[in-house]
Amino acid sequence: MTTSRRLKHAIFHICAVSLGFLMIYPFLYMIFGSFKTQQDIVQNPTSLLPASWTLENFFNGWKGFGNTTFATFFLNSFMITILSVVGQVASSAVVAYGFARTRFKGRTVWFAIMVATMMMPSQVLIIPQYIMFNKFGWINTWLPLIVPGFFGMPFFIFLIYQFMQNIPQALDEAAFIDGCSKYSIFRRIVLPLIKPALVTSMIFAAYWKWGDFFSPMIYLTDIKKYTLSVALKMFTDPAAQSDWGASYAMATLSVLPVLILFFCFQKYLVEGISTSGLKG
Repeated sequence: MTTSRRLKHAIFHICAVSLGFLMIYPFLYMIFGSFKTQQDIVQNPTSLLPASWTLENFFNGWKGFGNTTFATFFLNSFMITILSVVGQVASSAVVAYGFARTRFKGRTVWFAIMVATMMMPSQVLIIPQYIMFNKFGWINTWLPLIVPGFFGMPFFIFLIYQFMQNIPQALDEAAFIDGCSKYSIFRRIVLPLIKPALVTSMIFAAYWKWGDFFSPMIYLTDIKKYTLSVALKMFTDPAAQSDWGASYAMATLSVLPVLILFFCFQKYLVEGISTSGLKG
């Protein structure tokens, strides 16, 4: 390797490491901030490492507020996320199967409309949805956060649909000759083959629902029903002194489930994304 090429490689790696560190710096600041004292956070806001290490923030943060510990908020987020993810992935797979394997009048038009809805911000729908859910009596319940997911998510439908396009139609025809119905073909043949796309959708759905702040803030008013994202916001009070150490500590704990989920299913995530846009 020539000297100029080595120099280019060195510059490239230095720039890559520098940009990588710049991107994860806020995450590192949050983690190290959870081990700082309140005085250290206020007096040395630009320092990354704590002047003195402490675990007190984790104990103070776990106590929560309003006679409600963070165990309740974690449980609420887990329940909402699990139910919502199951509904989103299952319903999206069924809809995608209908578009990919069923021929009906206007299929192309309906698919185009479905794809077009991905460009519509969710905030545009919040007012009509709130009015509708209020008439249903669903305000201050988990239903507005869970039930809409059981009607399919456009992004996941498109992702799974693209993955299904890679499955040969000959498998369906052979199964149909053997006496399988469309439901049996979906359950016994198609569903096992689209596992990477399902896991990819599951990871994205869990990540988005776990970190969702806007919807729980709109629909939930009872502290005991709050999710983690809303509970973390309650640590910062503009009218009083905020407990930043406890906020950092609980925020650090809140990202652990997402990180564990990502690293456990990273193989399927890469496979699902890399093959969903390929045909043939």
